[in-house]
Amino acid sequence: MTVSFTELPATAAWAHRDARTGFEVVYPRRDGVGHRMIGCTTAVEDDRTWFVEYDITIDSRWVTRSALVTGRSVAGRRSVLLETDGAGHWLVDGAAAAHLDGCLDVDLESSALTNTLPVHRLALPVGARADAPAAYVLASDLTVERLEQRYQRIDDRATDDCAHSYYDYVAPAFDFACRLVYDESGLVLHYPGIATRVA
Repeated sequence: MTVSFTELPATAAWAHRDARTGFEVVYPRRDGVGHRMIGCTTAVEDDRTWFVEYDITIDSRWVTRSALVTGRSVAGRRSVLLETDGAGHWLVDGAAAAHLDGCLDVDLESSALTNTLPVHRLALPVGARADAPAAYVLASDLTVERLEQRYQRIDDRATDDCAHSYYDYVAPAFDFACRLVYDESGLVLHYPGIATRVA
């Protein structure tokens, strides 16, 4: 059975863990029939500092339609604009990006928030799994790559104060797998080795 998520909160924040030290804050809001996710991550990783700001537009199906990403490090300031027709065809800074064909989500290396997008879009029932390749934006230089990913909804558990959903997540390119915990609105609460929700 598919369980619907509640409305997103006005703001959310994560403390990054293990892989880097840092913090992410996002301000989700309704934008017509879709959503906009406006946020920023600051971090120290391998003795390097950087920040990444993002403004992501999502349509009513939770399909990414655009993402403006701006980053800053000691190497300087960079920005990249991703645009998509919602059917899996992308432009990166206005140029066709065939390597992203079939991707419906953007995934920012710097962000725990972006793991919310495919979970809402897929609306998986418990036990179901799906591939969710994404346009993946690297934190260090904003290079855009294709990232193969898979989500499987494992369980939903309700307590007195909230409901949690559990998903097994796999990213073969990084030989990475973990169990993600989401709250009732579909925001990540716990991303092992990456981030923990703090607000």
